[in-house]
Formats: sequence, structure tokens, C-alpha cells
Amino acid sequence: MSRMTRDQALARLLDGIQDDIRACTAIRDVLERQFQAALRHRGAELATLAGELTPQLDTMEQRRQQRVQLVRALFGQQAGMEHLFSSLPAAQRGGASAAWDQLEQLVRDCKRATTRNTNLMAEQHSVMQRLMHGEDQTYAPR
Repeated sequence: MSRMTRDQALARLLDGIQDDIRACTAIRDVLERQFQAALRHRGAELATLAGELTPQLDTMEQRRQQRVQLVRALFGQQAGMEHLFSSLPAAQRGGASAAWDQLEQLVRDCKRATTRNTNLMAEQHSVMQRLMHGEDQTYAPR
């Protein structure tokens, strides 16, 4: 942080939250498309979507790591985002905190969508394995 002023660092942190909101919204959209592709057994589309997700997730993770480092450089090794928000002027604090809450909700949505997609694809794989091994009652009511 030696080359960056405190105000520049704070602005970078706040801009990064907005960047992550946009990126996380895009990731959530890709996860929805992935779910629809899995439902319809569109293997080529699933591969394309996986190729889209990986760099987006990598970029978000890099920004997260930078955010953690910057917050710790500003407020100490045990600092978290709450330290950032409490240091902001009252006029900025509410908007920044609301943006952070929005980002956290988007991340939770993405995690749920990832779990849902993974479960669907794992079940589809299981069904295909049973079919390939000659199970006769794969589609029979349980």
C-alpha cells in the first residue's frame, strides 16, 4: 500500500465491491444457463459454460484476495470488511454496507445454484451409469 494513499485504497475497495456485484450477477446467470443445459442434456453447451465460469471465478477470487490484503494493510491483520465500513464517513457507510450485503447475497445464491447444478449432474451421471450397466428398473417408480 506504500504507493497508494489511504483514500485511493478505500476507493479501490469500494469500486471492487461494485465490480464483484457485476461479476457475481454474471456468474449467477451462467449457473442458471448451466442448470437449463443440464436439464436438457446439452453436453456441448455445458462444456462451453464451464469454460466461461472458470475465468470468471478465478478473477473474482483474485479480487477477493486483493480485498483481504488491502483491508488488512489498512486496518490490521485481523481486520474484516466491518472495519472498512466503520472507517467511512456516515454518508458513504450505508451505501457501501448495502452493496456488501448485496454481494454476500449474490455469493450465497451462486453457492446454492452450484450445489443444485452439481446434484443434478451427479444424479444424471448415476442414472447413465445404471443404464450402461444394464439395470432394468432405472426409470421404475421407487
